[in-house]
Amino acid sequence: METVPKPSRDVPPKKNRLQAKKKVETSLGWKRKTRRYWEEETSLTAAGASPGPPSNKKNRELRHQRPKNTNIQKKSRFSRAQPPKKPRELRNPEPQRSLSGAQDPFPGPAPIPVEVAQKFCRIDKSKKLPHSKSKTRSRLEVAEAEEQEISIKAARSELLLAEEPGFLEGEDGEDTAKIRQVDIVEAVDIASAAKHFDLNLRQFGPYRLNYSRTGRHLAFGGRRGHVATLDWVTKRLMCEINVMEAVRDIRFLHSEALFAVAQNRWLHIYDNQGIELHCIRRCDRVTRLEFLPFHFLLATASETGFLTYLDVSVGKIVAALNARAGRLDVMTKNPYNAVIHLGHSNGTVSLWSPAMKEPLAKILCHRGGVRAVAVDSTGTYMATSGLDHQLKIFDLRGTFQPLSARTLPQGAGHLVFSQRGLLAAGMGDVVNIWAGQGKASLPSLEQPYLTHRLSGHVHGLHFCPFEDVLGVGHTGGITSMLVPGAAEPNFDGLESNPYRSQKQRQEWEVKALLEKVPAELICLDPRALAEVDVISLEQEKKERIERLGYDPEAKAPFQPKPKQKGRSSTASLVKRKRKVMDEEHRDKVRQSLEQQPQKQEKKAKPTRARPSALDRFLR
Repeated sequence: METVPKPSRDVPPKKNRLQAKKKVETSLGWKRKTRRYWEEETSLTAAGASPGPPSNKKNRELRHQRPKNTNIQKKSRFSRAQPPKKPRELRNPEPQRSLSGAQDPFPGPAPIPVEVAQKFCRIDKSKKLPHSKSKTRSRLEVAEAEEQEISIKAARSELLLAEEPGFLEGEDGEDTAKIRQVDIVEAVDIASAAKHFDLNLRQFGPYRLNYSRTGRHLAFGGRRGHVATLDWVTKRLMCEINVMEAVRDIRFLHSEALFAVAQNRWLHIYDNQGIELHCIRRCDRVTRLEFLPFHFLLATASETGFLTYLDVSVGKIVAALNARAGRLDVMTKNPYNAVIHLGHSNGTVSLWSPAMKEPLAKILCHRGGVRAVAVDSTGTYMATSGLDHQLKIFDLRGTFQPLSARTLPQGAGHLVFSQRGLLAAGMGDVVNIWAGQGKASLPSLEQPYLTHRLSGHVHGLHFCPFEDVLGVGHTGGITSMLVPGAAEPNFDGLESNPYRSQKQRQEWEVKALLEKVPAELICLDPRALAEVDVISLEQEKKERIERLGYDPEAKAPFQPKPKQKGRSSTASLVKRKRKVMDEEHRDKVRQSLEQQPQKQEKKAKPTRARPSALDRFLR
């Protein structure tokens, strides 16, 4: 007779274990409920009610809930500790709400107008490659998408610019040209009023001056050898020397730590302590200086008629070009494309690049000699003045045609454009300023915006970057004028930071040297550098075919892929090949029909009433 085995003392029977477990749970006042790790706790249905099922009467009583700690992980002897699992996201998430529970009525980023974003876009989407490969087309699409995203970010960050350009507006019927500098100083705040000052230096005049790229430092040199640099905002003198030689021009280099002085014989380089670092004797009898910051090139014009480019990063002369026009006294740079403009005594203005031995273009501007030339910051307009007392503004966007002209009672000897397109002209001891409608707009020459009379004849003009200040060098010294609305109110802290420290300046110099643009890339249209040279590309392709004997880029003949279930028979393969050949033939015929009307228009000849004997020479 079989008997049921008795349970051992250590292992209780299954029924007894379940009953003991229930007794422990009821004694502690809680009951375990199986949950999944992605389930969230539901809200209590009533005050003090437990999340248990409502059918059980015992669960309705107030019970202590077991504290849950999601950060505590179960330890295992054979498995490593794993990070806590995140709950799965809901398929239909609710809209985000604030702490108060209110919903955002305008979710997502704010929309940007197309016109504002177009201002920062640098890719012309109208130009497309006609026959481009799929890989090239995909790369272009990715580049266009990145450019669009960057332009939207730039347009969105423009809203954060706190400063706005200033302006000068008179009362009803009041002419702003009659407002004096004393009235402007009394109307502005103390910090702006301190930017207007006069330096009485009649002993060493007349003076030429130049501001640094950051607009914080000022360098000026007198005809009798006086050279000085200072922080004109705090009026702290950096250095002051006398070179015991005539000074014809002065220019800051890439930073305020170095500046170049065109002395009577040679070109000299000094540091901010007034110590002479270099004497460049190959640049002799220099009359004018210009510095190209992105190329690290110092351009010099001399009495001998040579235009010389000096690379200050390596100390070598890149190019020495003979203008063949005599003494060079008039020179300026185009900030947009780094092209040098030279004014000559025959009334022409020539445009030069170190990559070419001949001028890029010549513009006949005046009947007499050219006295002054200036180009605006966008490279759109060029202002010239000549011995015929004419002040003209030309369009540099390929046409080189005069847009406006004005006859002055006394010819302008010096011209300069501000960052926002204001044009200043020095005529004897008077400075006139003309303004337009805004940045990159044509200045109106009908009525001057401001007028100021000095204590001596003007010998140098320069607008201070990022400050509504015009520096004037004359025979009596230096004058700082207040010109509302002349400069850009906001600056790029990574490019031209007036408040940078010495460490920041050193890091910027290293970065600028690494990003230096080669001198060979200077041309009239810098956008042409990003385009494909189709003529050179076709010539290289033709030479490659002649050298190899075949075209490696030719399209391979169509070869049908094999198919299963009897569909790769010889007849089906021939049929598929012929179908592809017919499609290609149709495309060629369609292209020829589209090009036929254009050829007929080119061959069309003007009809005449009577035939002429010269018609046989026409082709």
